[in-house]
Amino acid sequence: MSTVALDAFGADRGYAEVLAGARLAAADGIRIRLFGPPSELAEAGEGIEVCAAEEWITNEDEPVAAVRGRPSASVVLAARDVAEGSSDALVSAGSTGATMTASLFALKRLQGVQRPALAAVLPLPEKQVLLLDCGANVEVRAQHLIQFAYLGSSFVEAVLGVARPRVALLSVGEEQSKGTAEVVEAGQALASASGINFAGNAEGRDLPTGEFDVVVTDGFTGNIALKLLEGTAKVVGGAVRDAARSNPLSLAGGLLMRPALGKLRRQLAPDTTGGAILLGLRGVSVVAHGSSSAEGIANAVRLADRAVRERTVERTGEALERAGATRQGLRRPDGRDTQTR
Repeated sequence: MSTVALDAFGADRGYAEVLAGARLAAADGIRIRLFGPPSELAEAGEGIEVCAAEEWITNEDEPVAAVRGRPSASVVLAARDVAEGSSDALVSAGSTGATMTASLFALKRLQGVQRPALAAVLPLPEKQVLLLDCGANVEVRAQHLIQFAYLGSSFVEAVLGVARPRVALLSVGEEQSKGTAEVVEAGQALASASGINFAGNAEGRDLPTGEFDVVVTDGFTGNIALKLLEGTAKVVGGAVRDAARSNPLSLAGGLLMRPALGKLRRQLAPDTTGGAILLGLRGVSVVAHGSSSAEGIANAVRLADRAVRERTVERTGEALERAGATRQGLRRPDGRDTQTR
């Protein structure tokens, strides 16, 4: 098992929930280096080493300025711990911006990667679908979408075990001509690209169906889509529960369906996936949900551990290099490089 640097600050439910999650992950054999105030993390337990950190970066802080100005902040120390080799991966349920910035500064990008992407496995009942970017890059160009496609495809193949994953661009229509100029240009390049199983455009309604293994978009759209799916799953789950309690007959049926509904609720819960992983870095960094329960924290740590053991970083870099996506982007049908826009 690997060693994970876990940020104890920033989670909505406080230190106790992060510590409980660390204990669950440590029970699996994953070693934890927990960065936070020792006074709050006393008697952490077997397999957990508490590393003193008294300062943290909030959601209200400007990430770049805060990471540069607070070298003793917990997430900065944790990211540095990975860069120096004391830990193999970083997990934080604190500020997403601070986690991404600290990771980028400490771990650096893979050779040729222009922008790392935040990738999340969608909480779907039947199949795992990777959505990226989910918030790291609000505005993108065509070459960024192309690299996201290769990053996502490599991750799904390496970590989720899907051979030749089907990759799609999120757009407003299935036709290749639909979408923004960046989406159309990226689609033209990917349609003739090697080393990737590009399946065309996906519409919003395709996200929950599992038709595609990887769905690529910009961080603005991706973050909204992810939150919409999570919110919809929560509302639908609540509606089903209320309906099952609406009258005695429904209550009896609800009791019979309880095991199946419980399983479905767990599958759809954000805690099940643990968080989103930053792809395109020279190390593993996972952004956990701020509202994570102990199980969500543990699953984020497990995701980071699996990414390390499956050599996600190395295999992603190899896939990008084979495709030529790290050096010159990909050529459009008219022969122009996608990076010359």
